[in-house]
Amino acid sequence: MRLASKLALAALTAAPVAPIFAGIPQNSVKNSPQVAPASPPPAYAPTVRHILASPLVLRGTIMSITRLKGPDAANVQPGFARLYVETSVVTLIRGDAAVPPVIGYLVDVPLDSKGRVPKLKRAPVLLFARAVPGQPGQIQLVGRNGQDAWTPEYEALVRHIVEQVVAPDAPPTIKSVGNAFHVPGTLPGEGETQIFLITENGAPVSLQILRRPGERPSWAVALGEIVDETAGPPKPDTLLWYRLACGLPRALPSSSTASETPENAAVARQDYQFVLDALGSCPLD
Repeated sequence: MRLASKLALAALTAAPVAPIFAGIPQNSVKNSPQVAPASPPPAYAPTVRHILASPLVLRGTIMSITRLKGPDAANVQPGFARLYVETSVVTLIRGDAAVPPVIGYLVDVPLDSKGRVPKLKRAPVLLFARAVPGQPGQIQLVGRNGQDAWTPEYEALVRHIVEQVVAPDAPPTIKSVGNAFHVPGTLPGEGETQIFLITENGAPVSLQILRRPGERPSWAVALGEIVDETAGPPKPDTLLWYRLACGLPRALPSSSTASETPENAAVARQDYQFVLDALGSCPLD
C-alpha cells in the first residue's frame, strides 16, 4: 500500500464511525460501517434513510482492495473481512463540493462460502458516505449498506430520492406531535379531528381526519396553514409519506389531548391510529 494510503488508513481507523442504523451492534461498526451481502435494490424507506444520513452519494468503480489484519481489523464481525478500498468516482450524485477522481475508504464485507474475500475489483458500486476532515481523498461510509452494488434501477431510485430531499419545498422532518382536537358533528358518528405536528424547521404540518355516518373515515395532510380536504393522504414511496410513516410516534401523546374531554380525546386517539394504519409500516432494513 502506498505511503499516502497508509497515512489515510491511520486517520480512518483512528476516527470511529458512530452507528446510524438501528439494530447494528456497536462493536460491528466501531471502526468502519457494516456492509450486508449484495441484494436486490432496497425499498424506498431504507434508501431514503441512507441518503438523509449521507452528505455524499456517488457512483464508483472499485479499483483496488487491500485486506486489513491485526489491529487495523479489530472488532470485525466473524465471517467478515475489513478492506481498504480505492474506488474511481464515476458520478457525484449528492455533494456540496467536487471530490477527487479516486477515493479511499474502509469497509467490512462478508466472506464467501470458502472463507475468501469476494472479487470486488472493477465492481460498480453506490457509496453513501461523509467526507473525512483533513483527508480530501478519503470518505467514511455511513451505514451497513454504505457500499452497495450498483444497478441502473438502483441509481435511478437514488437520484429520484435525492431530487426530493434537496427540493426547496421538501417536506420537513417531523419532531413530535403537538395539539390534537376532535369536534363532534351534529349527527351520530360525524366529526373532524385535527392533529398538528411539530417539525424540525418550524413549518406547519397538520393531519385532518373526517368522519361521516356510515362511511369509512378519510384523512388528508396539509403542508401549510390551510387544510385542503381534496389533497388526501400522501402517495406511498414519496418523501412526505416517509416523513409521516417513519417519523410519527406509534401512539398519540397524552399531552396532545390534555385540553380535550375524555370522549373527544378517545376519538382523537382512534383517528391518529387510523392514520398510522393507513400509512403502513416503515421498513428501514
